[in-house]
Amino acid sequence: MSLPNGWSSSPLKHVTTVLNRGSAPDYVDDGPVRAVSQAANQPGGLDWSRTRFHAFSGNPRRLKGYLQPGDVIINSTGTGTLGRVGQFMGPPDGIPCMADGHVTIARADHRSLHPRFAYYWLASQPFQEYVYAALVVGATNQIELNRERLGEAPVPLPSIEEQRRITGFLDAETYRIDRLMVKMRSQDELLSNRRRAVLTATWHPEARVARLGYFLSLVTSGPRGWGEYIGTEGNMFFRSANLWRDSIEPKLASVAYVEPPPSALAESIRSTIRPGDVLVGITGANTGWVCLANQDVVGANVSQHVCLLRPSRLVSGKWLAYLLASPLVQDFLLGSQYGGTKTQLSLPDLRDLKVPIPELAKQQSVANEIQHQIIAIESERGARARQLGLLAERRQALITAAVTGQLDVTTARPAHDRDL
Repeated sequence: MSLPNGWSSSPLKHVTTVLNRGSAPDYVDDGPVRAVSQAANQPGGLDWSRTRFHAFSGNPRRLKGYLQPGDVIINSTGTGTLGRVGQFMGPPDGIPCMADGHVTIARADHRSLHPRFAYYWLASQPFQEYVYAALVVGATNQIELNRERLGEAPVPLPSIEEQRRITGFLDAETYRIDRLMVKMRSQDELLSNRRRAVLTATWHPEARVARLGYFLSLVTSGPRGWGEYIGTEGNMFFRSANLWRDSIEPKLASVAYVEPPPSALAESIRSTIRPGDVLVGITGANTGWVCLANQDVVGANVSQHVCLLRPSRLVSGKWLAYLLASPLVQDFLLGSQYGGTKTQLSLPDLRDLKVPIPELAKQQSVANEIQHQIIAIESERGARARQLGLLAERRQALITAAVTGQLDVTTARPAHDRDL
């Protein structure tokens, strides 16, 4: 790092009084100590709903992993979460807290390192890049943070007074950015609700109600046992991973290919996608998700976890896809008699679905209007996503610039006096 004049640096182990993993809890439904895991250490802060309890008798302060206000916690195992940084500011309900064995505690030595400055430095881009470049050990999916190397990691050290100024500046700035991001996420949720409301236009209570199967020329799922034939060559293989929750477009980022044996030719022909087919997830987390086949997936085979619905000449595939994705139909398909949510649909579930079927011209008119409105909604959602991305980048850039001395916080204009 290139640091300003007057700043020094030190290994993390020299400016912390504790730098250790927590301990493995004896989990119980209710107990005297709350255990903080990696799952509870979320990017937006500690999620107390994801904590559990440790069965313990005695003084909790003697626990390895006992948390004190100001402690920085670092997720220390696993791809995707390793290196995530949070800060414990105290329990929400007075119950003592501890870190489990997958979380590292860094407790700042207040004589040289301000706890909040430590948090911002460990969350900064340079340190996060350093984590994966120098501190990670183990194989893919089993990686972990090496404690000894972590202790040697450098920490920039302006004076304590300067650290306080920097953390005060960053607290104000990140609070403002975070508040904007929360509002934007709320707007995105409103747009999602608007999309669901638009889809209700497919339901025409004045139309004749009929069993959906009467208006389909084919209802099938893909052949079983084709998993062993999946590879990087052959025919495109449409799986539930190719479905979106909030779109009837196919997801092409997870495309696989399959080369079935000649003996499976008849099965492969039956499960081959044609233009206008409607594809529905029937197992797992993607149950009920809907896709309208377009030219990108025509000719692909569907997997056993996807149902292929081929509309007759009396039904528009686009209208049918929107109908099946509408809240009313989704609630009917996925709701169980016990009030839960189904994680599997059968082909009869879809064939026997009773829905109002308007005339074909009405279906096409409604589907085109829904498509027009959804394109506008998705355009707005895309703009929100880009704005959120820019705000996240700005937040990280501010933190990095401040904790490395690239930004003089004493001359920076206050947040209330300027725009983002």
